[in-house]
Amino acid sequence: MNQHELDKYFRSFLNIEMFPSDVSKNGIQVENSGCEITKVAFAVDACEETISRTAEWGAQMLFVHHGLFWGHEQTITGIHYKRIAKLIKSDIALYACHIPLDANKLCGNNYGLAARFKLNDLEPFGEWRGMMAGVIGNAEKPLTLEQLIFKAFPDGEKPNTVLSFGKEKVSRIAVVSGSGADNLDEAIEAGADVLITGEVSHQDYHTALENKFNLIAAGHYQTETVGVKLVAEKLAKEQGLETVFIDVPTGL
Repeated sequence: MNQHELDKYFRSFLNIEMFPSDVSKNGIQVENSGCEITKVAFAVDACEETISRTAEWGAQMLFVHHGLFWGHEQTITGIHYKRIAKLIKSDIALYACHIPLDANKLCGNNYGLAARFKLNDLEPFGEWRGMMAGVIGNAEKPLTLEQLIFKAFPDGEKPNTVLSFGKEKVSRIAVVSGSGADNLDEAIEAGADVLITGEVSHQDYHTALENKFNLIAAGHYQTETVGVKLVAEKLAKEQGLETVFIDVPTGL
């Protein structure tokens, strides 16, 4: 497959066109020379390390959640130049998928986490710029926060912050990966018992406390490894291409 055939494949299930308000330039952000693609690397962020490791692995495309272009003019200078230059010199195409990957029901960050919790009665949740990025649903049986965290991170990762101000066991769970704490009031109004997101702000503490509500900041990075891994798995299974996940955790 070449980069344009892969673009068509990704668009067939990522529904990129349904998210016109996304600030990310979703899709191919940097082209390669048009070479045949046999290896695709996946990562959360397009940064010097993920690009270099993609080149070392010999992939012809890097698929990321956070790309290099965000809907405004950017000069090709400094680290922005170095990243793009490395892509071009290594003949690597860069593919980005931001909010469509958060919201996707097959391979999304939020529906992927919901699947780990085995939530039922799923509904879109988490409004951002007129788009619904997250999901809310009901657990098969009430879970403690410790059980919820274990299901979120079966490999033993730890959340950054746990504000356990609400019920000891939770049933209705809202999930918005990344910077989803802006949806805290929405989660409370929707009758959720807990909001799982990536990162929270100082003022969220008092909002959660005064509403007797549970809030888990599971890490911006950790909540957004889910989608790229699911897309990599789907690509390898359906198209037979080699894939690898490049893990560059930020701890944030």
